[in-house]
Amino acid sequence: MKSKNLEIACFNLESAIIAQQYGADRIELCDNILAGGTTPNFEIARKVRAAVNVKMNVMIRPRGGDFVYNDTEFEQMKSEILQFKKMNVDGFVFGILDANNYFDYSRNKELVTVASPFPCTFHRAFDEVSNVYESLELVIDCGFRTVLTSGQGKNVMEGIDVLRSLVTKANGRIVIMPGGGLRSSNIVLLNQKVNALFYHSSAIIDLSEIADGNEIEQIKCCLQ
Repeated sequence: MKSKNLEIACFNLESAIIAQQYGADRIELCDNILAGGTTPNFEIARKVRAAVNVKMNVMIRPRGGDFVYNDTEFEQMKSEILQFKKMNVDGFVFGILDANNYFDYSRNKELVTVASPFPCTFHRAFDEVSNVYESLELVIDCGFRTVLTSGQGKNVMEGIDVLRSLVTKANGRIVIMPGGGLRSSNIVLLNQKVNALFYHSSAIIDLSEIADGNEIEQIKCCLQ
């Protein structure tokens, strides 16, 4: 049986240190928890990179709201990827849709190319796409290595059946990483039903923006 991995979304340096300390396999560094994650501040990213040696993917998202970006925002995304590439990060997390909520192949492909050879994750913009299984094929063809998704539900439990279908249809061609309301309280059922190789959680269990070490430890324990 392949080992199961855990990515922790971190919105600050403290969470990144906690994530490493309690056994996270990777962190996703982002800013602005209320917007669902945006591009982190470069200075914070440098501090996190210096403080932890666990793998670190960086969110590239210029603002909250929808995933349709104008030309200025798109150029900003390319510029940020190039700057983060110099910072010894391990990968990038982004996603662009067109005005009809279809996967924007040309723009996503351009960002994947700019990010190369760093691996890219298509984030929860996937939960907004109009055709989930057709979009999966486009994401794979575009060169993404991972899809972060709640299975188009408000959370992973609501989307559990779609998540299971996505893992089956992906058939090892791309990593389906369930995320969105994933906690120690539901990971056992989720893992049994979906059987993904990578899972994603903020591990925040209170009103703070700090990951809870015991929560990370419990999720990891459930994945052993």
